[in-house]
Amino acid sequence: MTGGRSRARSLPCKRVRAASIAAPLARRSGLAAATTVRTVPNQTEGHPAREDPPAKKDMSRWLGDAGMPILAALGVAFDDYGIEDDDRAGWATASWEPTAVACNPQGIVQAGVHAVVLDAAMSFAVNAGLSGKDRTGAALELKTETMRPANAGERLAVRGAVMRQAKQVAFAEARIEDAKGRLVSRSTGTFLVQRG
Repeated sequence: MTGGRSRARSLPCKRVRAASIAAPLARRSGLAAATTVRTVPNQTEGHPAREDPPAKKDMSRWLGDAGMPILAALGVAFDDYGIEDDDRAGWATASWEPTAVACNPQGIVQAGVHAVVLDAAMSFAVNAGLSGKDRTGAALELKTETMRPANAGERLAVRGAVMRQAKQVAFAEARIEDAKGRLVSRSTGTFLVQRG
């Protein structure tokens, strides 16, 4: 810093004739266009070309309980995962038949158990969208809402999906629906991404 001001990093530039920008405006207004040369930032020079995205990560060994025995005890089984073609965002699905371990004495699934299942679905989805040795590190933030009760033995569908992927964090959401497609619970979360 010099004199209290910070210096901005300069971008590679290309030369552009101001007349090529000002001429259409001058014709509409009836004014003569000056022909000066100025430089404008070029967003493509100096940056490597984008490569095709890598193939889908093989996470088939994590299907079922996703490597977490607690999920098997709760009755959760991940059955599919993938990547959205348009933005390379990961997603994961699971089926869930809550066991007695997931429920209170009245047979209703505890809200904290919903949070565990939704957290796992979002984490699986984030990992599905990452390439190579990249992986999720931990949930930084989690918000869960329970809309209607779920009972022991009820057949539920779980889906987690990445909403936005940044370099160090991923933003995801997950939902649990009953057999009629009604929303039972949902969650949003922010996950730390560890680059391999």
